[in-house]
Amino acid sequence: MALSPQHEVEVIGPAKSGNIWFPMQNMGISIRSYPWKRYPFFISTIRKMTKDIDADVLIACKLRPTSYGIALIKKWTSGIPVIVDIDDWELGFLYHSGFWGKVGRFLNFSNPNGLPYTWLMERFTGFANSTVVSNRFLQKKFSGPLVYHCRDTSILDPDKFDSNSIKARLGLKGKRVVMFLGTPRAHKGMEELFMAMEKIIDPDIRLVLIGADPSIQSHVDRMKINQDKVVIFPKIPFKDLPEHLSAADILVIPQRDTTDTQGQIPAKLFDAMSMAKPVITTPLSDIEEVLGGHGYLIDPSNPDQLAKTIEYIFANPEEARLKGLNARKRCQELYDIKVLKKELNLQIEKLTTAHS
Repeated sequence: MALSPQHEVEVIGPAKSGNIWFPMQNMGISIRSYPWKRYPFFISTIRKMTKDIDADVLIACKLRPTSYGIALIKKWTSGIPVIVDIDDWELGFLYHSGFWGKVGRFLNFSNPNGLPYTWLMERFTGFANSTVVSNRFLQKKFSGPLVYHCRDTSILDPDKFDSNSIKARLGLKGKRVVMFLGTPRAHKGMEELFMAMEKIIDPDIRLVLIGADPSIQSHVDRMKINQDKVVIFPKIPFKDLPEHLSAADILVIPQRDTTDTQGQIPAKLFDAMSMAKPVITTPLSDIEEVLGGHGYLIDPSNPDQLAKTIEYIFANPEEARLKGLNARKRCQELYDIKVLKKELNLQIEKLTTAHS
């Protein structure tokens, strides 16, 4: 989206079902997906993708074989320069399962994004023509300019939405909404979030999950949380994100301190800041620095503190409102899409000049 006003942009990539990731559908950008199977069948997918790629610059959006690996193959066979955009520590997602879990994952040679191939990609970062990273952990590990996740604050603008009317349309009229945005995962503190909600007595407070898959209901059942306290919405396209976010009174990002989160900064943090929503989160990675004091920080894996902070925000609405407004100002200044646009265009200009 940052590059499309100035460049012809196409997104391509393998998708197991062949379908485009739901939130990216109908974005107005050309997207091609390639169905795939595990090795050895994935080799044919690699051949097809590298044959179809026609570009002046490649941006690999993940340090994974199915993204950066394919981009490198195309570079080596055609000379097209490659920018690798590292926004997560991919090995961290694979290292969380302990010693024997790592051993099992390392022996998983049939998965194109398995641990051995992802480990190899880290060793190949030097072959990229340029590297961009999204947090200081990754910058220390891989170098390259630091560009945080950015948002179009002209679209994610709270003044464009009537929170109360949207709440009513979503079946949340008169409710105090604590919202979790994104796919629920253990490292995102879902268990602690459910435990915190059980500690809150206020009958008007609702935990709203946006982007959950159907399996989340089994987690709600397992935690034995009061079903009336939880409202689950399926995945939504990006274009509907601002409207749904406008219904939130608080956005919660209760990250656990694990290898999944140490090299990651949640993109939903910037969504909340752009929409001037009070944020409760944990001081992992660069989160505290990004918020700049305009949010509420709690200890990881602390449902008691999370519950008390939710109650505190609802008891102090003016303080929370001002924190949200200041967070939006900070997002407009430092994390707006214009920042990403400027840095990517600078990287592209350097590469196209060098290869002209």
